[in-house]
Amino acid sequence: MIISRISIAALCTLSLLFLSEAQADRIKDLAAIDGVRSNQLIGYGLVVGLPGTGDQTSQTQFTVQSLKTTLSQLGVVIPENINPQLKNVAAVLVHAELPAFVKSGQTIDVTVSSVGNAVSLRGGSLLMTPMKGADGNVYALAQGNLVVGGFGAQGADGSSVTVNIPSSGRIPNGAIVEREVLSPFTNGDTNLTLNLNQSDFTTANNLVKTVNEFFGPDTAVAIDSSSVRVRGPVDITQKVAFVSVLENLEIEHGRAAAKVIINSRTGTVVIGSEVRVDEAAVSHGSLIVTIDEDTAVSQPGPFAQGETTAVPSSGVNIDEEDNRMFLFAPGVTLDELVRAVNEVGAAPSDLVAILEALQQVGALRAQLVVI
Repeated sequence: MIISRISIAALCTLSLLFLSEAQADRIKDLAAIDGVRSNQLIGYGLVVGLPGTGDQTSQTQFTVQSLKTTLSQLGVVIPENINPQLKNVAAVLVHAELPAFVKSGQTIDVTVSSVGNAVSLRGGSLLMTPMKGADGNVYALAQGNLVVGGFGAQGADGSSVTVNIPSSGRIPNGAIVEREVLSPFTNGDTNLTLNLNQSDFTTANNLVKTVNEFFGPDTAVAIDSSSVRVRGPVDITQKVAFVSVLENLEIEHGRAAAKVIINSRTGTVVIGSEVRVDEAAVSHGSLIVTIDEDTAVSQPGPFAQGETTAVPSSGVNIDEEDNRMFLFAPGVTLDELVRAVNEVGAAPSDLVAILEALQQVGALRAQLVVI
């Protein structure tokens, strides 16, 4: 399919009318174009100029080795038998994200983190550090003064206080891009692949219908529940305009699967809106055991030969909470489920027990997922 510039302009106008009537989610919020992605970069370097808060070089020999190598490249040779005991240098790892379509000469932000025993990187400067990708090639060079949000203070008696993380910092625009990453978007292929953020057959089918209704039949075809192939123009200028219209089309996404997510570490329970409960009766209660320990004084009579002694006195009381049984009608919704559980005063841990019991009896129409 060949789309001229005039037709692209017409599509842009039509898309505004189309979007004004629809009440759904944009394609750009539900899917990403295959090949249009960022890449991770990492590098190893040195931070200098620290006010005595750097690595203890007697314990971090790699810091001394790195410093010697750096100085030798600058014409300063340190004898092998001499190890400088410096406290103003720290070995660090530098990492960054290289956005899609970034060009040589542009700058990106970098994060610097200590890998030795430096107390703080506040006030330090990162020396020129090559940033490599997963393929081992250098894509950027990082250097500059750190911005550190944390700080610490220590008293003469050894007491100390630390706010946030002083051993990590950032350098805004701290790396200059030296190499571009080629993207399939610019290789002249007319096909674009949209990958859904969440796999769903209904969403993929709705996406295909919407695109075909707007651009014409056979423009889009579903590959599977996660990917949709869209046929666009060959010319890169027209392709950019085409994607601009495409990603702003709105579609109805599929309804989420019925799930109950339980975080076993934090006790958090999240119940999806599609969760339903078949008819079931639930009774939830627990025993409360209270033990009171007291000490009574045993005092002998006026003419008795005994001695005053302390006698332990214990009181044990057992109460059972009077929680009534509540009934779930068939097809109970999320709102009704939460209201019923709250009426019996169930804590998150109790709610988990109730949901597990409902699943075992076959009344919970949802997938119970523990993370």
